[in-house]
Amino acid sequence: MFDFSKFPDIFSRILMPAINETLYMSVVSTLLAFVIGLIPAVLLIISDKEGLKPNPKLYLILDIIINTLRSFPFIILIIVLIPVTRAIVGTSIGTTATIVPLTIGAAPFVARLIESAFKEVDKGIIEAAKSFGASNFQIIFRIMFVEALPSIISAFTLTLIVNIGFSAMAGAVGGGGLGAVAINYGYQRFRPDIMFYTVVILIIMVQIFQILGNLAYKYTKK
Repeated sequence: MFDFSKFPDIFSRILMPAINETLYMSVVSTLLAFVIGLIPAVLLIISDKEGLKPNPKLYLILDIIINTLRSFPFIILIIVLIPVTRAIVGTSIGTTATIVPLTIGAAPFVARLIESAFKEVDKGIIEAAKSFGASNFQIIFRIMFVEALPSIISAFTLTLIVNIGFSAMAGAVGGGGLGAVAINYGYQRFRPDIMFYTVVILIIMVQIFQILGNLAYKYTKK
């Protein structure tokens, strides 16, 4: 049986700093992934065979690059990107360093989700915008982006939840956060109580973000 009387002390000393690190890694990497992933997503939707400016060669190149990056297991991606991470942040371990592989790993995933969201927009609205003389830029960011906003919010929520899981995985290679606590305290020091606490906190964290994402989706869907 766990001694829950020690939980307040464990939470303040160990778990709370780890929660802050996990939130920092997950939220920042998700925001950066959306900024980066939006660019190939727009290029994909434009160059698609039914896009605003079809370009099969460009679409094929982007398609191959995105599929290749998405196929990397996250642990391997962290190792492969060590030189890149060091060049950007000066180190390959720690919470800030983990943001680099988290961002690069999530960006192609985001690109696909945004592309799918754009493809769900009613073609009739796009054709109507063209007939009024709207430019491709206006169609994408003033019509397609607005119409696809609920789906994009769902994509953001999904990516954030995935990154929370990946950030926990990064704890195995010096990434910090709840994953590092689970390994360093729970597994290596044979503390099943700390392992249990980290799992419960991760579940609660995911549930909170999913609820907030659902509320934002419903609000934008009206």
